[in-house]
Amino acid sequence: MITRDLFERKELRQLVADFTRKEIVPHLDQWERDGEVPRELHEKAAALDLLGIGFEHGDLLDSVAMTEEIIQNGGSSGVISALFTLGIAIPHIWQSGNTDLIERFAKPAIRGEKIGSLAVTEPGAGSDVAAIRTRAVRDGDHYVVSGEKTFITSGCRADFVTTAVRTGGEGYQGISLLVIEDGFTRRKLDKMGWHCSDTAELHFDDVRVPVANLVGEENQGFPQIMRQFQVERVTMAVEAYATAQRALDLTVEWTRNRETFGKPLIKNQVIRHKLAAMAQQIDLARTYTREVAARIERGEDCVTEVCFAKNAAVDACGAVVDEAVQLHGGMGYMRESEVERHYRDARILGIGGGASEVMTELAARRLGFA
Repeated sequence: MITRDLFERKELRQLVADFTRKEIVPHLDQWERDGEVPRELHEKAAALDLLGIGFEHGDLLDSVAMTEEIIQNGGSSGVISALFTLGIAIPHIWQSGNTDLIERFAKPAIRGEKIGSLAVTEPGAGSDVAAIRTRAVRDGDHYVVSGEKTFITSGCRADFVTTAVRTGGEGYQGISLLVIEDGFTRRKLDKMGWHCSDTAELHFDDVRVPVANLVGEENQGFPQIMRQFQVERVTMAVEAYATAQRALDLTVEWTRNRETFGKPLIKNQVIRHKLAAMAQQIDLARTYTREVAARIERGEDCVTEVCFAKNAAVDACGAVVDEAVQLHGGMGYMRESEVERHYRDARILGIGGGASEVMTELAARRLGFA
């Protein structure tokens, strides 16, 4: 069943491949220079129902297939981050069942009419979600929000931000989620990679937010955030092994065509062995991550396995993109080389969605080692 689900989504894969080659690849270099993708890209993706996958239709395995095809056909993890930020911005809204919030925020995002983002990370609380300090104080029919968030994906372009705030006491039990539309300031951040995905620092100075914008119950934001982290982490694992596969494909082509000392690079045994080792790392990470994604879709509890999948895929990606640049030689160091972009973009995958060290510690605790 897993094989049929993952490999026979032929129409979806072809649709995404065509979309990537037509609407993304010809413009990606310019978007990298611009520091963002245009709103028109969201509209074009929505017209093909791609933004609704996992919400109005499709499931996590469809999302896996879509992510693979975008990167495999010349896209990047950066453009996925920018285009599909709704994947982390609206799941909490969608699952809350609040029809007002769904109509005002989730559905417009799925239609490509609004861009949403998720604001959890703070300067003093990175992976430690329970330590956030941004506070929301009830004042009649509003909350008054003060604090700051950082490293917020699509924070510059966002029309709304699903924001983790402290409405109660210290620790994880005092956290809520609020949808904030305006009244705050933004500062664009410059990054090593993901140049086409805008990232911002947000400042809230007594911002008034309607109580109607509360997602779920007050002080129940932490479990909402934790549930969605599993899907986000699997997605980043897919981005990792898909990036590695694309880098390997580019490298195989390069070594077949690049001649040194009178013969193609690939005719050297040491080069073939490097390529085989790269392929092995990718295949192991891909096979395991796909299995974990299928288990999540079946409703199984596999937090430990998600940690393993993300770390394994990130490790494979880091090793493969590094070798890809090396085998490209001087060209691999040039901005005109696609593997150079993948090398830079890959570095965030072991940080975002939970650092590799946090994944290892979480797995250790789940296994009873602590």
